[in-house]
Amino acid sequence: MSQPSEALGWRSVGDLVGQHPDAPVALIGAPLNERSLTPGRCDLGPKALRAVLPRLSTYDVETGLELEIKVHDAGDVALKAVSPFDAFAPVRDAVAAHAHRALTILVGGNNAITRPGVHALGLERVGVLTLDAHFDLRDTDQGLTNGNPIQALLDDGMDGRRISQVGLAPFANTRRAHEKAEAAGISVRTARECRQRGLESVVVEELERLSSLCEVIYVDFDIDVIDRSQWPASPGARPGGVSVHDFFDAARAIGACPKVRAVDLTEYDPSLEIGDLGSLTAGRWFCEILSGVAAR
Repeated sequence: MSQPSEALGWRSVGDLVGQHPDAPVALIGAPLNERSLTPGRCDLGPKALRAVLPRLSTYDVETGLELEIKVHDAGDVALKAVSPFDAFAPVRDAVAAHAHRALTILVGGNNAITRPGVHALGLERVGVLTLDAHFDLRDTDQGLTNGNPIQALLDDGMDGRRISQVGLAPFANTRRAHEKAEAAGISVRTARECRQRGLESVVVEELERLSSLCEVIYVDFDIDVIDRSQWPASPGARPGGVSVHDFFDAARAIGACPKVRAVDLTEYDPSLEIGDLGSLTAGRWFCEILSGVAAR
């Protein structure tokens, strides 16, 4: 009798994701879209990410790694037509419910999901690393948006020294935002420095710095940090951002850090897709995060 075709034995990353209550990793969708400074459809992000996972193999030909780690899919937080203010408690509680796991992956949605995600780990003990083209330090006097989650955390009483911002883009921010970051004690690393020194190296340095200051770390992957030529699916992505290859390497290093207990992916807008470039990039990011966790 002939052996079954290898084509029938394809094992995808999608096979790792499901109802696995004891899994070390949880996946939560947070399709928050309200009060985005540039209108779009970031609420489609969680669905697009899940849909692409069956197209990605569990085998990494570059390292010989076979992903085996299970991921518990906790579904989506109900955020349709919900403001960032009203989304705070539902998102915070959804992430906090999985605090016993090695890692919680929160997929947005716009960047306003970052603040409740950070609170879920405990504001008094958490450090925050952002990979972002922007400071996100707009004033909060007109309410919460996707442009002020870091300012909102400072307003909440977070010590700015426990915040690292990596990948900030030229001609995408204001002098006042930069001055606010420096006054708060935030560690600022530009996109140019990341290109010259290597994003992974910069990220590892910041993880080490934060690890000396806090018990746990939350990482915000605002995916518009990637150069726009390689990532068109975010309205805020700019020419001169970090390379997608460096982004993947940094994601694996972040996943491997045992103090990193939650990460988010924000500002992915599938309505801006060129072909399936966006979904495949987001899916590869997911694989790199799992690869990092597997190496812990």
